[in-house]
Amino acid sequence: MKVAFVGKGGSGKTTLTALYARHLAATGRPVLAIDADINQHLAVALGGPEHAATPVPLGAHLAAIKEYLRGDNPRIGSAAEMVKTTPPGRGSRLLRVDEENPIYATCVTPVGAVRLAVTGEFTAEDLGVACYHSKVGAVELLLNHMLDGPGEYVVVDMTAGADSFASGLFTRFDRTVLVCEPTVRGVGVYQQYAGYARDYGVALSVIGNKVEDAADVDFLREHVGDDLLTWVGRSAYVRRAERGVLGPLDEVEAENRAALGRLAEVVDATVQDRATFTRWAHEFHRRNAVAWANDRTGVDLTTQIDPDFQMGPATVPA
Repeated sequence: MKVAFVGKGGSGKTTLTALYARHLAATGRPVLAIDADINQHLAVALGGPEHAATPVPLGAHLAAIKEYLRGDNPRIGSAAEMVKTTPPGRGSRLLRVDEENPIYATCVTPVGAVRLAVTGEFTAEDLGVACYHSKVGAVELLLNHMLDGPGEYVVVDMTAGADSFASGLFTRFDRTVLVCEPTVRGVGVYQQYAGYARDYGVALSVIGNKVEDAADVDFLREHVGDDLLTWVGRSAYVRRAERGVLGPLDEVEAENRAALGRLAEVVDATVQDRATFTRWAHEFHRRNAVAWANDRTGVDLTTQIDPDFQMGPATVPA
């Protein structure tokens, strides 16, 4: 299952991403967490020391990632002809959540029980010459080529706000979890997401965060409606973690642990619609090819689309 966590800045999105990933890993389920936020804090939220070395950024090895995923797909002449939206076809290499491959060996690092990859920070050298979507292109490629099944999880901490909708990345998930504070600004971000999600059939669930009382729950229900899945209250556990003291998960308040469990149940019940996943992958690849990628590569990239290839539980190409 591919799960995205989104929300406004300061909503607690990264904290809940980390708690959910740790909750899954604690039950022995394979988890790959990816920090795709412009502010790279997921490693610390998972329990890594604040100044410890982070994983090698995916973007630093983008050429090697493309070459590996290309495999012997005859529709792709070279790794240089691959862009972030390039979909897999016959001959492409697909990824499993829990396996050994050169990408994971280089760019994935264990943080506690969770395996973590990062896009890398937006640095001073990027200012004026790159947008943050150039950082998350590797994530989109990985998700396009990820053959995940039930009981396997890719959990992605996305950039804050509605910026995720600036590319087709938002359609690469089985379920999107919006972390929403019971405030006007919080539900405003929800309304933006809900409008976009509705147009593209995105499965959207809302988790209320920093909920203090019944009035907060009523406020969320009024503005979010049936999309409200569950909520998390103010947490002494989280406050301690933010001060650098990360305890075991059984120290999380019982009602907040129950919220994590409820989220896991809903994610597990989500139908992986691979036909729709493939359809949107092809559509956004066409859009990007026409808008910029054909000019950049000098090749008609729409010919990379293999209409007879469908992601599914078939044997993973070697």
